[in-house]
Amino acid sequence: MNIGRRIYYEKDTGTIVLDTGERSGSVVETSVEEDFESYSVLKTQLRETICVLQLNYGDYANEFASCSSVRVNPETLKLEFS
Repeated sequence: MNIGRRIYYEKDTGTIVLDTGERSGSVVETSVEEDFESYSVLKTQLRETICVLQLNYGDYANEFASCSSVRVNPETLKLEFS
């Protein structure tokens, strides 16, 4: 099974709080609620201030491999690589 990355970001700024990365093999997909319970960085955030962007496996693979930073544009909800 291949699972795409899930990107959690601050709703107001687009700053990425957590990138779960892609997973493959014998993995189980988790829910957003499960992620908030299991990732310590999400436990410290107010749920209503965090949004999530779910990507398919392989989406933006080249961009992630070659960028030095990434953020979510809070107006367009699109990833911005630099």
